[in-house]
Amino acid sequence: MQDSVLTFGCRLNLVESEAIRGMLNASEGTVVINTCAVTAEAERQGRQAIRRVVREQPGAQIVVTGCAVQLDPARWQALPGVSRVLGNADKLRPENWAHAASRVSPIDATAPLPSLNGFASHTRGFVQVQAGCDHRCTFCTIPFGRGPNRSVPAMEAVAQVAALVAAGVQEVVLTGVDIASHADGIGRLAATILRDVPDLARLRLSSLDPATIDAPLWDLLADEPRLMPHLHLSLQSGSDLVLKRMRRRHTSDAALETIARARQLRPGLAIGADLIAGFPTESDVLAEDTEQFLEQAAIPYVHVFPYSERPGTPAARMPAVPVPVRRERAARLRSIAAGHAAAFHRAQLGATVSVLAERGGRGHTQHFTPVRLNAEPGALLQARVIAADAYGLQAEAA
Repeated sequence: MQDSVLTFGCRLNLVESEAIRGMLNASEGTVVINTCAVTAEAERQGRQAIRRVVREQPGAQIVVTGCAVQLDPARWQALPGVSRVLGNADKLRPENWAHAASRVSPIDATAPLPSLNGFASHTRGFVQVQAGCDHRCTFCTIPFGRGPNRSVPAMEAVAQVAALVAAGVQEVVLTGVDIASHADGIGRLAATILRDVPDLARLRLSSLDPATIDAPLWDLLADEPRLMPHLHLSLQSGSDLVLKRMRRRHTSDAALETIARARQLRPGLAIGADLIAGFPTESDVLAEDTEQFLEQAAIPYVHVFPYSERPGTPAARMPAVPVPVRRERAARLRSIAAGHAAAFHRAQLGATVSVLAERGGRGHTQHFTPVRLNAEPGALLQARVIAADAYGLQAEAA
């Protein structure tokens, strides 16, 4: 059976796609492409998906939505086979799915957040707690595609988490564009959820801006075992000059201090990071600054993106680094991180870890480390690590 909703990009898109899937029950013959605009490659994949649907499902009503559409609706509406485009807020309104063949233009990205239930993907639940961004990093189109920061009220988030737990979900991930900017503070929101949903076994946070981690979150890291020992930080670079040109709000030293504090409060905590390789004006020396930062921080889990020009952003007007150089620098960063991942995994040999089992004989530990083991999907169990490499762990039930 072919999927009626094809998703590209972030976890927030994944959450929204599941909401769309529920609203499509009565709309047979409709295929939704939920696009991403974070890189040129992401947009290319969206266009490729449209061409594939046109080829493989002739006659299907193709509805295209997401950040790429929000930024340039006319371009996507003009693609052969596209029946309709919807903006990021419109796609979450049930009335817009009543008549799949009608055309609806994207609405203002500043619209209030529609009510959106959390959903479970196999064994893990996702709850949107925030959308939009008030910052203006020079490389990013998210504020234009997602609008300003808007937060889901704490009690609504609690209700969504409670519903997922009642349905048997063991782990919930709080997601959004910039969750650290939640109106209540991400630490206070997490504390409220953990207090009011005592049966929630594991709470995990999606990517955080290191400049906005609040005091309640530090307290939870130190004292709350149900908050997973795993922080994924939106770092982007380890060079202070590049960070300044990106208009980021932290320095490399501040990021190192954040990582050190987190590890001190929760020994063994796993750190992840987003990094951009080959940002405009990045010289060999500045690229080496990021490599040295990554070595010093010993970050095992990185998402490295070769810089991608986004039309209309200040960075797109800066002197560019050649594309092959961007790719080479990205490969070096991934190689450094792979060494740290291997060391982080080897340090767990013989240890007992908490594993949330998933399909295909796989799962993730409390550190979000991939693990291979035989267990019933959805089970939360203790397992002993018997092998490790740069890609993850092998374990057996303790």
